[in-house]
Order: sequence, then C-alpha cells, then structure tokens
Amino acid sequence: MNLESAMKIAINQARFTSKASGDVPVGAVVLNPKGELIGIGSNRRELISDPVGHAEIVAIKSAARALGSWRLDGCTLVVTLEPCPMCAGAISQSRISRLIFGAWDEKAGAVGSTMDILRDPRAIYKVEVISDLMGQECAALLRDFFANEVRKSN
Repeated sequence: MNLESAMKIAINQARFTSKASGDVPVGAVVLNPKGELIGIGSNRRELISDPVGHAEIVAIKSAARALGSWRLDGCTLVVTLEPCPMCAGAISQSRISRLIFGAWDEKAGAVGSTMDILRDPRAIYKVEVISDLMGQECAALLRDFFANEVRKSN
C-alpha cells in the first residue's frame, strides 16, 4: 500500500469515529515492512473515557496484537496529526521505524512544532519522520471539527 492510500484510510477512520463519538478527528494506521495494513486507530478518549485513547496508541496496540509482539521494527505509522509527547514516546518505545503525519499541531505537537522528541540527539531509538502528507486535507478535518464545536457552544 502506498503512503497516500494509507493516509486516506486514516482520514476516513478519523471522520467516521469523530462523527460517531464526538472525539477530535485523528486517525492512524500502521503498515508492516511490506506495506500491508496491520493496525488502525482513531481517537477514542470520549468514546471509552480513556485519557490515553489517542489514535496513535490505538493503532500501535492494534499492530502489536496483529504481530504478536510489542516490537514494531520496520513498521510505518501514518497519522493525520503531528503526535503529542505521549504518542511520540509510544512511537519510540514500540520501535516504529518511520512516522508519516499530515497536519502540524502548533499547540501540542512533539515532532517538530513545540519540541522534537523523535529526532532529539539524545534519543536512543531513531525514527524517520516525514511531515505534511495530505496536510491540507488533514488540517481541514480539525478546522471543521472545532468550528462546529464553537457553533454548538454558542
């Protein structure tokens, strides 16, 4: 599977779960070294009252179950939004080799916006990072969601 196809799956996952649960629309998929989909996730904090129910964590856990191992060496995580510090830590701890993300998170992003956990020279495990894949479409998901939230509160 190519990266754009993987991102489209992540975007659709974000849209679907957000509409169903009211969670912030973030989706993620994990591809094995052959490019096959082995994990999928979306934000589920509201849906299951889980403070660590971020899309990346859900997708990483799904991939680990599929492989029968916590080590995701050679795998690629594709996510619609720049990961936060918690998710960046999980990416590193799971040994994911490559991260691809869509939209930047200027408030809480930890892979280049507010800090860069994955490319910090002190990091033990290095992760290749590619940003801005379908970034405008991913950012539009979030803009639309938060615009609707503001309208609901008025």
